[in-house]
Amino acid sequence: MNRIDIHQIFQHLHHRYPFLLIDRVLDYTKGESLVAIKNVTYNEPFFQGHFPHRPIMPGVLIIEAMAQATGILAFKTVDEPPDDNSLYYLVGVDKARFKQPVEPGDQLLIEVKLLRITRGMWKYAATTKVDNKLVASAELMCMKRNIAETADDKIAPPQIDDKVAETTQIDETVVISSDESVREKR
Repeated sequence: MNRIDIHQIFQHLHHRYPFLLIDRVLDYTKGESLVAIKNVTYNEPFFQGHFPHRPIMPGVLIIEAMAQATGILAFKTVDEPPDDNSLYYLVGVDKARFKQPVEPGDQLLIEVKLLRITRGMWKYAATTKVDNKLVASAELMCMKRNIAETADDKIAPPQIDDKVAETTQIDETVVISSDESVREKR
């Protein structure tokens, strides 16, 4: 078995409390699959508001836990230690299904299988179970990016006096009109 403890997980994921959602990897096979666990406790910060009288783990965080598992598998598959600039970004979620709620005291068993790698896009089938019962499933797509590159790729929001090509209302106070500058709505 290829186990990965929390100290090694820190080396493969940039996430930290409260957003690190993988506690241990039970097994993995490079280029194929990975099985991980997340122990869910009432001390999770999201339970304060989701929901105060009926704590349920948000489905998007179950998806995020599966995505973090895919990131670990990707780094193990390419046999390249992650550095401070490399991340596997979640770029797509298809066929997401939630079958039952996840509550404090549950242990998530997360299984991800690599389906294919096409032009730098990694596609996975992912499932999460509690007590051997399916609670969530999805197909996830990830892509490796350099953090420094993504900072330069950001698109700035339109500024007053920027030229635009089409008419668009941004909100109730800002309109972008064709062949005009960005202006405040009067």
